[in-house]
Amino acid sequence: MKQKRIPLVGEQYLVPFILITSLFFLWGFAHAILDVLNKHFQELLDITKAHSAFIQAMMYMGYFVMAIPAGLFISRFGYRRGVVFGLLLYGIGSLLFIPGQYYLSFNMFLFALFVIGCGLTFLETAANPYATELGAKETAASRLNFAQSFNGLGCICAPVLAGLLLFSEDGSGSAGNVALPYVGMGIVVLLVALVFSKIKLPEIEHGVEVDEAGHKIGLWSHKLFIFGLLALFAYEIGEISINSFFINYVVEQGWMNAREASLVLSFGGLGLFMLGRFAGSWIMGRVRAEKMLLVCATGTVMTTLVVLLDVGMVSLIALLCGYAFEAIMFPTIFALSLRGLGNHTKRASSFLMISPVGGVVGPLLMGLVADYTTMVMAFTVPLAAYCVVWCYARKMLSVAGKVR
Repeated sequence: MKQKRIPLVGEQYLVPFILITSLFFLWGFAHAILDVLNKHFQELLDITKAHSAFIQAMMYMGYFVMAIPAGLFISRFGYRRGVVFGLLLYGIGSLLFIPGQYYLSFNMFLFALFVIGCGLTFLETAANPYATELGAKETAASRLNFAQSFNGLGCICAPVLAGLLLFSEDGSGSAGNVALPYVGMGIVVLLVALVFSKIKLPEIEHGVEVDEAGHKIGLWSHKLFIFGLLALFAYEIGEISINSFFINYVVEQGWMNAREASLVLSFGGLGLFMLGRFAGSWIMGRVRAEKMLLVCATGTVMTTLVVLLDVGMVSLIALLCGYAFEAIMFPTIFALSLRGLGNHTKRASSFLMISPVGGVVGPLLMGLVADYTTMVMAFTVPLAAYCVVWCYARKMLSVAGKVR
């Protein structure tokens, strides 16, 4: 007899899931536009790679500062208000690019990105765990991967739009108005905040977790959660550092100019990233999430090694393939880390959202290595990060085999 397939989303949660999924596009756009800003500011303000990496550093510092407050806020006031507050911060931060462009102040741009980062922390702390809850626990990783696929769509659109606005046809980055894409983004985000302020989202309640003696079980007694937190931090180092210096890498290799590189990043790397998430969501409906994670972690380690070997266009192809392999990592690690945490879910989510501080560490390390050696050698930073993810995937697969 054929086993009945478990639906991806519970029927009663379909509308909330659609609304929450729309948010993933918005923060995907905000993250990916940074990768174009990096090169733009290097040329516009004549700064080093390490200095330009502060663009990512300030955005992701917002995650570090705001993750725990966001978790406390959402635990007290619920998912919907957490989303609305996050959207408001996101919109305000985007509009702060207007005075930044007027005064051409790098510090003002950095402050605006910090405010956006704080807003995104609220959005992700609310939306990621909420998406895992809207259906059966067996499909949580697949469901979050599907929602995160629209994050990939935002990642494609951002470099295309920003690259066309900021870089001229010969690759120069000195003519564009950086405030334009952010003002448009800010207006859209504030309108979405208005929509979410008028709707109702069902809250998911959990009972208190206790041991056999009736004592409460603390969050930090879950060792696999701690390992998941470390793996997510490592993933962020790998992903964000590569995104930050993709344009630098392909331009310095002499393959194309900055404008062309921004298009390759969008339709090549980030296009494969989005397809990887859609495909990953479908495959995980048929294959264990732990096994899929191990295969993809192995893929990222191998492709990054090929980049380090510096074998011409083969290295570029390997780098682009790496985007497909890394696509399922964040949502899968996130979902596996929250598995079985019950009433700790919201608090655990806030701790997991500290992990994007890897977006501070990764680009700074990669920028420093690139400044003192070569852009190719800088890929040792993401290689080390992906090795940590591989170890986590291997451990989770081992644990899954024991509980079968």
